[in-house]
Amino acid sequence: MKRAIKKVAVLGSGIMGSRIACHFANIGVEVLLLDLTPETADKALETAVKSKPSPLYTSAALRLIRTGGFEDDLPAIASADWILEAVVENLEVKRELLEKVAGYRAAGSLVTSNTSGIPLHLLAEGMPEDLQANFCGSHFFNPPRYLPLLEVIPAPRTSPEAVDFLLDYGDRYLGKTTVLCKDTPAFIANRVGVYSISQLFHYVAEKGLSVEEVDKYTGPVLGRPKSATFRTADVVGLDTLARVARGLYEHCPEDEERELFRLPAFVEKMLANNRLGAKTGEGFYKKVKKEDGSTEILSLRLDSLEYGPQAKVASPALDAARSLDSLEERLKFFATGTGEPAGLFRANSFGLFSYCSRRIPEIADELYRIDDAMRAGFGWEKGPFELWDLLGVAGTLEAMEKAGNQAAAWVKEMLAAGCSSFYRLKEGRKEYYDLSSKAYREVPGSGSYLSPGLLKRQGTVWKNAGVTLADMGEGILNCEFHTKMNTMGSEVIEGLNKAIAIAEKDFRGMVIANEGQDFSAGANLALVLMYAAEQEWEEIDLLVRAFQDTMMRMRYSAVPVVAAPHNRALGGGCELCLHADHVHAHAELYMGLVEFGVGIIPAGGGTKEFARRAAEERVAGGIDDLEILKNRYMTIAMAKVSTSAAEAFELGYLDRGSASVSINRKRQLSAAKKKAIEIARGGYVQPVPRNDIRVLGRQGLGMFTVGGSNMFSGNYISAHDRKISEKLAWVICGGDLSAPAEVSERYLLDLEREAFLSLCGERKTLERMQSILSGGKVLRN
Repeated sequence: MKRAIKKVAVLGSGIMGSRIACHFANIGVEVLLLDLTPETADKALETAVKSKPSPLYTSAALRLIRTGGFEDDLPAIASADWILEAVVENLEVKRELLEKVAGYRAAGSLVTSNTSGIPLHLLAEGMPEDLQANFCGSHFFNPPRYLPLLEVIPAPRTSPEAVDFLLDYGDRYLGKTTVLCKDTPAFIANRVGVYSISQLFHYVAEKGLSVEEVDKYTGPVLGRPKSATFRTADVVGLDTLARVARGLYEHCPEDEERELFRLPAFVEKMLANNRLGAKTGEGFYKKVKKEDGSTEILSLRLDSLEYGPQAKVASPALDAARSLDSLEERLKFFATGTGEPAGLFRANSFGLFSYCSRRIPEIADELYRIDDAMRAGFGWEKGPFELWDLLGVAGTLEAMEKAGNQAAAWVKEMLAAGCSSFYRLKEGRKEYYDLSSKAYREVPGSGSYLSPGLLKRQGTVWKNAGVTLADMGEGILNCEFHTKMNTMGSEVIEGLNKAIAIAEKDFRGMVIANEGQDFSAGANLALVLMYAAEQEWEEIDLLVRAFQDTMMRMRYSAVPVVAAPHNRALGGGCELCLHADHVHAHAELYMGLVEFGVGIIPAGGGTKEFARRAAEERVAGGIDDLEILKNRYMTIAMAKVSTSAAEAFELGYLDRGSASVSINRKRQLSAAKKKAIEIARGGYVQPVPRNDIRVLGRQGLGMFTVGGSNMFSGNYISAHDRKISEKLAWVICGGDLSAPAEVSERYLLDLEREAFLSLCGERKTLERMQSILSGGKVLRN
């Protein structure tokens, strides 16, 4: 049966239901959101839309959501292709609603439950045959837009076709890591994740560690989110964690670690006092207002359950680990180290490894499903078996046994058979150890997803300290940055130029992509500050000129260049994208020209590009010249950053004629490669530099000068803000031209560079740069 999802009905508008509805609207699907009453659904949706971070890519998506009540509007689900139940986690409530759904749904339509733990066989029992064939669990993780995990749990009579469709649809259209789960308590991610947190709770209670210590020891240094352990509990809600833990204790009598799901006394007391985390305003952390109006985040003392100022965590071992670049190095440091961070790491990791090994085949037949679930649902950089691989399976198993942690027998059998790791790479494809066949099998989809790391291992063409060029196959070269935060210093500029030269000689196209946390945080601001403080103006001029020349060389290269940005693409990272032939972005894209915040203007071609795009917009739309230019100017002057790729189109950073979007990050690089091939095959012709950009001169300068003066007089901006705004206006208007005129790109680049240099000579600009570099705060001086 061929399925298409044109309309979705979400039943239940609570925290999960309203946000799931928003995410379907994000991808352009019509949504019917129902609750007990239309007013309940309206209020819930309004609350969701106002929440931070937003569940919507742009506010325009809201038009796709219609609300209603069960009593009057439930018959409307007959037109839905997918009916998703997300009401309160109560078996009887869900069954009663599903019985009503059976009377209205169209035959063949999907019906799924967002339950986080109710057995699917109990929900499906007694349903009509067609409904049972099209019914299963679809467990989204909150917030649905940002956490990529979607657990798909078949009921006893769910058709394989329905399961396959959901796994594929979640991947391709919703941007999810879809994980097939068994109908076991808490499924996969919560079973393992809540075990890990519960184990830590008990360890902390025994050792007397502080909230701050545990969150420092179990955060990014171990490849975990910044929220680490206790802040994660606050975000999820302590009541939610307790409900899952109690459910596991009740429904898993054979679990050898069952007693860990009995929560320690301090957790029970917090629950009794309604200290549930973010939802009640206090949990392991509490935000309070100080007398001066500022806010302070206090932490809980677990012995007294009183709040106090957060204590600074002093740990030489932690400092030493942070100095190590790779996760593998840090893990090995803790695995063999001394001190509290190392002791906690071994206790938690050894317990986790042994627990996960014994959950196969109970919760999953294949070990990669556990790793997928933990990465996507809990934000871990690596899953348990991947972490074990990094440490070395055999050596770690020996250490675990000495510490009293017994792994499942199959691990020793695997090692005895000469299989030394849970995963291996073979001919560019990732394989996992399969328990049933006792051999390695390919991880499904590994051939479909490209990654810079894999390309690097397969075919590095050239590299320096900050860039690696790799052959992607089919005539496409990949250029990967790997500096800190992927900032663009001299090594990246060298790498980009080398990439263009090699691509023009030996390839038919190039992709710029990396797998860092951010695409690029921009130019190396610390270097600019150092030169400015030492008044090395020639060095700054050379630095900016080299960046501009590189952007222009890329824009006018003999082969098409496709940029594939994700997460943050700021400053110079944004300017790079502005000069690519095509941008294939990830849906979660935080793109912006943010230079104004550090006292300068975009000088890597960003201001020039906005002047050019404004000129073309005027020609295409016939709209008022000044209004168009003002919109472009304000985007830079207010350092606007998109909150999604969709908003990047609205802000003018992405152009609909030369940009596309992947909602699934794993598919982005493959899609970018295909786009580069498509452009090359389409008869790519090397562009010619522009000398016909129409700028407004004094006509535009007058508007911006008056506007800046009014803003300054009204105390909306400082004197230095006014100075920066005047420099920006000078460039985007083409300087002091008596009438509108056509100018070249080089002319505008020279204006950019001159303005940049002059602002670097201002003390207040240096103060702003220092503030960003030292504390990450924008200074308005």
